Amino acid sequence: MLARIADLAIRRHRIVLAAAFVAFVVSGAIGGGVADRLSSGGFEDPGAESTQAQALLRDRFDAGTPNVVLLVTARDGDVDAPAAAEAGRALATELAGESFDGQDMTQVLSYWDLPPGNPLASDDGSRALVLGRYPGDDSALVELSQDLVDRYTADEPGAVVTVAVGGQGPVFAEVNQTIERDLVRAEAIALPITLLLLLLIFRGVVAAVLPLVVGALSVVGTFLVLFLVNEVTEVSVFALNLTTAMGLGLAIDYSLFIVSRYREELRDHDPDVAVRRTVLTAGRTVLFSALTVAASLCALLVFDIAFLRSFAYAGLAVSALAGLYAVLVLPALLAALGRRVDALPVRRRAEVPDTGTGYWHRVATTVMARPGRIIVATVAVLLVLGAPALGMRLGFPDDRVLPPGKASRDVQDVIRNEFGSEEAGAAAVVAVETGPPAARTDDVAAYAADLARVPGVARVDAETGIYCGSGGSVAGIDCRAGDLVLPAEQSPELVDRFSRPDATYLSVVPDVEPLSDAGEQFARDLRAVPSPFGDTVVGGQSAQLVDAKSSLLGDVPLALAIIAGITFVLLFAMFGSVVVPIKALVLNLLSLSATFGAMVWVFQEGHGADLLGFTPTGSLAATIPVLMFCVAFGLSMDYEVFLLSRIKEEHDAGVDNLHSVANGLERTGRIVTAAALLISVVFLAFATSEVSFIKLFGIGLTLAVLLDAFVIRGTLVPAFMALAGEVNWWAPGPLRRLHDRFGVSEHVDLGDEPHAGPPAGTAEPGAAAGGAAAEVDEGEKVGT
Repeated sequence: MLARIADLAIRRHRIVLAAAFVAFVVSGAIGGGVADRLSSGGFEDPGAESTQAQALLRDRFDAGTPNVVLLVTARDGDVDAPAAAEAGRALATELAGESFDGQDMTQVLSYWDLPPGNPLASDDGSRALVLGRYPGDDSALVELSQDLVDRYTADEPGAVVTVAVGGQGPVFAEVNQTIERDLVRAEAIALPITLLLLLLIFRGVVAAVLPLVVGALSVVGTFLVLFLVNEVTEVSVFALNLTTAMGLGLAIDYSLFIVSRYREELRDHDPDVAVRRTVLTAGRTVLFSALTVAASLCALLVFDIAFLRSFAYAGLAVSALAGLYAVLVLPALLAALGRRVDALPVRRRAEVPDTGTGYWHRVATTVMARPGRIIVATVAVLLVLGAPALGMRLGFPDDRVLPPGKASRDVQDVIRNEFGSEEAGAAAVVAVETGPPAARTDDVAAYAADLARVPGVARVDAETGIYCGSGGSVAGIDCRAGDLVLPAEQSPELVDRFSRPDATYLSVVPDVEPLSDAGEQFARDLRAVPSPFGDTVVGGQSAQLVDAKSSLLGDVPLALAIIAGITFVLLFAMFGSVVVPIKALVLNLLSLSATFGAMVWVFQEGHGADLLGFTPTGSLAATIPVLMFCVAFGLSMDYEVFLLSRIKEEHDAGVDNLHSVANGLERTGRIVTAAALLISVVFLAFATSEVSFIKLFGIGLTLAVLLDAFVIRGTLVPAFMALAGEVNWWAPGPLRRLHDRFGVSEHVDLGDEPHAGPPAGTAEPGAAAGGAAAEVDEGEKVGT
């Protein structure tokens, strides 16, 4: 297959390049606007109890969690003053009239709709809330929220009140806007620095541009794939960040490997022969590398959360396209350029040193001279770095992913600090098949009282009335937990809101932060209260957090098994050893443990928060460690394949174990470290984001890549391979025979073959008298 690809790239390079150009134009025309079509949500498990509660609320009660909040501040400090009350009621009426995309704003409730002193006022009485719920999907909510922020935010001199807009919708909208600006800034930072580094690495303008060409083709092609996938399932807009980072990163990795090998082959062969030899050797490594990256990212498909599956779609597409373009389109470019790949030199390119004299060769021989001590010292350091990971706590991102000063973040900070209850964080307890209202009154009242006694409850609103929570006070009235504070007879709207012929729901307002450890316990305690009704579910923000973590942790073992299994099979197929895959898996886990330990120490515990510009919340966004693990594992295996393929070439050419390792590290060390530095620039550019979980993603992956390239590949791999000796390539007899029959052999014919040679009657390009130019001398070692 690779021989046919090489022939196509050499003989039909104009057709290949024209097809790539057409694919780029079509992908850009169709997929260029994909960001406007992707979802802004997808963080919940569709089969979770909290999701079922949300659906029941929507379908039975036309209700749900408020997602738009107006924070109204009276300039004279009293929201009960007539002028402030009139302005507040006018705002509530205006918000109730909002409509977007065929959906009307519902459940609008203001402080002024309830008796004075109710929980919708701040503790000092200077601020009050207007709550509303937009029932459309997440994307429509974000779009509407952007408009509401523009129209409702008011701080005019002389006005009776000032207005700020917050809630889930405006927070999502501001996060999206911030990420869009951050993405543009990241690209503006990464691309010039990457091009400059490529110029320094390749010492020529033409060669330096090639990885960017492959990257552009891969990224734009993935946009088209996401556009098509979005037609049949939900795709998160955040997947575009991974598309850009991975597309550019993998393109750089693969192009470095291909172009470096091509230049190496050009020293002894004509361009066409050099292209063919490059595809048969480096091209095979690139394909296997793309498969290992794809294997790591395909594990995200097992999760029920659309946000994570979206990264699987993006990762699979971008790794496949980067591998394809690197093996087909890049060789076609090289065939067209020939020796002009070194055109427009920045300065004279340094010659590759002879084998045994380079820096990485000296590193390898130094490490292998004392492998035991190197292993003990390095593993000890990595274990110390990884120790904080044992205390990792997972949470849900909230408004605090934004920095202070962002409008929606500031609104939530005021609510968090100045209001006694979390109205927008209320849990919904929904019961169906309850029987008619008249027959269930006593059961509802008893159940509401039991729920009100749960620690962390501010109050319970039900069809039978409002009940005092464990906080001991409602609307300034001292009471005991479970007491009926306001009977339904005095507030008839409670029956209209909470009662249906065969269903009822209770709103349980917490006095703890919903997205916190206390919020999780609040949700668990509510679910532990026995229900008098058969089918009862609990929803709300705290319940969603509990369900999302349960879903994630429940799927993690299967995802890990998929990654380990596919990686083991691919590495065994390539190298015919069971030791190499096991060693690779163990070292990758060790490296990633150190990375997660550092991320917990920084982003969870808050060390360096002021320097990096984020607000620690005592937890990490639950989906980000899972995503980081899959991406970082794939990139680690990428470098593993690069290194081991050259070591195996040396070993199969008859070189002993120690020299094979040293020569392989020498040949790939510069490429791997250059690739790691380049992709680190891309990830560090994303670390400039103002959104904390994007910052975590960028810094975490940067550390993972650098640890892997410099510590794992530079020390532990040669040390372990030196200790193992020939056992590195061992496999049990049955597996050895299986590999001999179905595996990939390192012995590839780099010379002329009937299907690869020139048409009859013509000479092979570059053929020397008395033999083909592509023929390898008996004593020649591949790649040296």
